Amino acid sequence: MEILLFIGIQASGKTTFYLRHFFETHVRISMDLLKSRHRELLFIQTCLASGQRFVVDNTNPTLEERARYISLAKRARFRVTGYFFEPDPAASSERNELRTKKHRIPPAGLFGTLKRLERPGFDEGFDELFRVKASGGVFDVVRMA
Repeated sequence: MEILLFIGIQASGKTTFYLRHFFETHVRISMDLLKSRHRELLFIQTCLASGQRFVVDNTNPTLEERARYISLAKRARFRVTGYFFEPDPAASSERNELRTKKHRIPPAGLFGTLKRLERPGFDEGFDELFRVKASGGVFDVVRMA
């Protein structure tokens, strides 16, 4: 039983990483899809109650925002793994511009998230942490110590 918590600014490659590595094994929970915290919580509760592995594919930039997922997971005895998508604002901005107009994030939103982004640490309750760098469609994943 595990939760994967993605951490990174918009257009950093989180959803593409999910599709390539976890689509067949983990349910994807995302505010982009669910549109409300109430729906998100219902999906999370279902995964926790049924022992279903899942990914939280949101920006999760601050310790406070991550804490709600970590505390729920720990109470359900889920393993918590974080994936920190190393910020590359220029590359994220370029990827953002390639999105359809409906899915494009205003630059102020992208850079606002960057300003709030706090590097995750084991003291938050993570069992494992990875750093992810996206470059040219390739993901370099390194275990954080």
